[in-house]
Amino acid sequence: PYAHRTAAPIHTPALAPRITAPPPRGTAHHSLRRTERASAARIQEPSAAAAMRAAGAAVALLFFFLLAVPGEAAAALPRFAEAPQYRNGEGCPAATAAGVCDPGLVHIAMTLDAHYLRGSMAAIYSLLKHASCPESLFFHFLAAAPGDGELRAALAASFPSLRFEIYPFRAEAVAGLISASVRAALEAPLNYARNHLADLLPPCVPRAIYLDSDVLAADDVRRLWETRLPAAAVVAAPEYCHANFSRYFTPAFWSDPALGARVFAGRRRPPCYFNTGVMVIDLRRWRAGNYRRRIERWMEIQKERRIYELGSLPPFLLVFAGEVEAVDLRWNQHGLGGDNVHGSCRPLHDGPVSLMHWSGKGKPWDRLDAGRPCPLDHTWKSYDLYIAGDASSAASPASGPALSAW
Repeated sequence: PYAHRTAAPIHTPALAPRITAPPPRGTAHHSLRRTERASAARIQEPSAAAAMRAAGAAVALLFFFLLAVPGEAAAALPRFAEAPQYRNGEGCPAATAAGVCDPGLVHIAMTLDAHYLRGSMAAIYSLLKHASCPESLFFHFLAAAPGDGELRAALAASFPSLRFEIYPFRAEAVAGLISASVRAALEAPLNYARNHLADLLPPCVPRAIYLDSDVLAADDVRRLWETRLPAAAVVAAPEYCHANFSRYFTPAFWSDPALGARVFAGRRRPPCYFNTGVMVIDLRRWRAGNYRRRIERWMEIQKERRIYELGSLPPFLLVFAGEVEAVDLRWNQHGLGGDNVHGSCRPLHDGPVSLMHWSGKGKPWDRLDAGRPCPLDHTWKSYDLYIAGDASSAASPASGPALSAW
């Protein structure tokens, strides 16, 4: 029903009708500077005791600064152009006064982080551009806390009409549960924020589409939103049953008589691999079944005995594999980040494409900046709002949120 309905842009002055500078730093930064100056003045006292007191104060100040201002908040954000604005087409649900509880909304959840903000901006732009009812999209962003003020300002500057909310996610909620992974990027606490969606989003939100930061939509996301979830299903996602499922767990897992195949016995279907970067989640059923705690229990077992090598994916497989409602593969053409070992480019899978996913080690913005793009990176480039030449914005580091291993 949406094949011939396209949202019309309000204005299309290329990609940069207005360039926005990074917002001013918060008052906490100025307070810290005043404290630093006071500490420096005390160091000028002639006595050794005074010098020791000043040194102690400086150490305490540094410790407070590291706790209160995470690296992504302390560094200046990249600069982005303003995207064209899109309005609802004919047949879209009328807005109500219910706000986020409006039953006509399509809810999209993503993590938000300075390191991968460039990818998130492109993803948002692509979702709005291809939506038949862009004003009916509501974005829920999970961001490292504190420090979401600059992220909020950046979003509002590039997408003035965007309907969104930012939810602070505290690393300590998962810090004691994370195990070492094959890549440092997969150990970032924000990768595990998706486990807490049902706790953070308002109870009136019935379901959400969770998307990684390195995706690009090529179709109307409402089609994915309308995926039917039977009563027995909590999660819907594209499944890849041709993949070698056993490789996602260690030999110790498969050889343990209390684990292995016994874990998946009695499920609706044989377990298959699915990528957690694109999921439709029934939040009410998630809450009712306490699925966050089920996932965390497997993370605790992993700390006791190593049963997998990847990051946030295996606990999802342990809980949901064999119970996932299958979605057409067109909604997660994943693996475009390339081979994790050799970094080689990967083409699209056979079949139609509704969403492209640069899962894996390579990211299109990094490869474009390095002058070594893969062919499909040029498609991503057409949605890139990043203003090149900003000294504060180098290629993203090796750690960050919302990344899929495969």
